[in-house]
Amino acid sequence: MKAVLLAGGLGTRMREETEFRPKPMVEVGGRPVLWHIMKILSSQGIKEFIICTGYKSEQIANYFANYGAVSKDFTINLSDSSSIVYHGDHEELDWTVTVAYTGAETMTSGRIKRAQKYIGDEPFLCTYGDGIANVDIVALQNFHREHGKLATMTTTRPYSRFGVIDMDADGSVATFREKPQTDDWVNIGYFIFEPAVFEYMGPDSMPLEERPLHTLADLGQLSAFRHDGFWQPMDTYRESQMLNDLWKKGAPWKIWD
Repeated sequence: MKAVLLAGGLGTRMREETEFRPKPMVEVGGRPVLWHIMKILSSQGIKEFIICTGYKSEQIANYFANYGAVSKDFTINLSDSSSIVYHGDHEELDWTVTVAYTGAETMTSGRIKRAQKYIGDEPFLCTYGDGIANVDIVALQNFHREHGKLATMTTTRPYSRFGVIDMDADGSVATFREKPQTDDWVNIGYFIFEPAVFEYMGPDSMPLEERPLHTLADLGQLSAFRHDGFWQPMDTYRESQMLNDLWKKGAPWKIWD
């Protein structure tokens, strides 16, 4: 199964970082957040990736085009760039990465549609290039096959950004709950789509989360896989700092050796 990674947005809520690079290239533990997502997927058998780029796409293209040089020591004769020799192997030798420029302002639905020629006529995984989750991909694939619908989305119950106060009827404070888990389920990506979903992908100006997913739900062709493990989006600079702090403490999403 191929994985389509949506990595073309502007990332306007974390300008401290995205003024200089696309959000999926912001680093966690010295590696782009996009790399962490790919490691989670590859450790569970998905090793073919299609990265849909847009804003500052050249940085993603250069990173993967020169992956050996940024990952290992190398020797090169500067008069002949083809003479480069890499010393040792890296663990991503079995990855196949297609970097597909899908437009500077294209919305998520249009990016997936533009990548169709690289996906082919087979089910594929699709997720956002800035949300880390240790999703059980095998369980997700099994769930998708069992319900037989065109699309599966992965959902989780997030933790509140704020502490919660429980009050008695007279206003007395009974208890404090520090950032409790909510009762509502939210979309975190990690979709599996059958190729027939391309019929429901809208124009370049349409987000996936609007008409395409709503239409699939209305037709009874969308199911939700429940994820109870780690999930953290990287929407703000504060969240990027938090992910880096978690990496130093052991990274709960690190399921590879």
